[in-house]
Amino acid sequence: MMTMLKCPTAFCAVLTAAALAQNQNLAIVEKKAGAVGFYSPEGKRLAGVKIGEHPHEIVLAPDGRTAYVSDNGILWMQYAGEGGNTISIVDVVSRVKKGVIDLGNNRRPHGLALDAKRNRLLSTTENPDGLLLIDLNTRKVVRKFDVQGEDPHMVLLSPDGETAFVSNTSTATIAAIHLETAKTKLIPTDKRPQGGVFSKDGKLIYMTNSDGNSITILDVARQENIGRITTGNGPNRIGLTPDGKTLVYSMQAGEAVGFADIASRKQTHMIKLPGPPLSLLMSGDGKHAYIGVQDRDTVVVVSVAERRIVRSFKTPEGSGPDPVLALPVN
Repeated sequence: MMTMLKCPTAFCAVLTAAALAQNQNLAIVEKKAGAVGFYSPEGKRLAGVKIGEHPHEIVLAPDGRTAYVSDNGILWMQYAGEGGNTISIVDVVSRVKKGVIDLGNNRRPHGLALDAKRNRLLSTTENPDGLLLIDLNTRKVVRKFDVQGEDPHMVLLSPDGETAFVSNTSTATIAAIHLETAKTKLIPTDKRPQGGVFSKDGKLIYMTNSDGNSITILDVARQENIGRITTGNGPNRIGLTPDGKTLVYSMQAGEAVGFADIASRKQTHMIKLPGPPLSLLMSGDGKHAYIGVQDRDTVVVVSVAERRIVRSFKTPEGSGPDPVLALPVN
């Protein structure tokens, strides 16, 4: 049986000792404001860095000092428009923009994935549809791949760094692209695949389907759809608990965070949120999930073990928080 959990309004603003113990500052992509905001653990905005218009996704380099942000240029992916053609490079320690990657004719960058071993970055683009491979030493696009679908959204890189898995949102497929040979296999999913996460052993991918109200289970080696988990409405971003047993995901249409047991393939809990979430990122230790509620200028922090909201805070009016990245403790 699934448990529905609600958080009293007064309690949501209370900062618990357990949450503070992490002492992690946050880097928040402020999509509407075109900035990355830096916040204290309590939710106080400490600084802001202007980047490109309507940035969407962020990834952090392994050294914890540099973040890459996709300057999509369009607020909602279903909107028409040329969009931006840059990825901003942000120093999260000094809190300054320290560079930009020019994507040329490739516009509307969205999902990002780092290949730290080879110092490369992957980025999906929506105009035209594709996947870019970027050399971070030269900050140049070195290859473009055909995703064989429409509206590529997010991208995951296999643990061995050889294959990229791209969610083609409008054509309900995952493109498995071998980065050396460009050989591509399309894997069918439910409607509108979005964000995904690897299993703890890297053998499976769990991919959310926002219009399918489900999570597709993909076998990485076989590159096949091998199952599904039924969820609440509109799952879009997803994380995994450190023990590898539970999936944690945001649900945009359902205005909630869901929990699913991997062994039984069933959703077990749901926590109501104060609006529709667009993002969910886990803390480095997996103890907390950070959720951006863009249209309410609100960030929510969920204790994964306790299945409850431990705090929420407002960002500046009109900032539009999307992904919330917990920064390493110095």
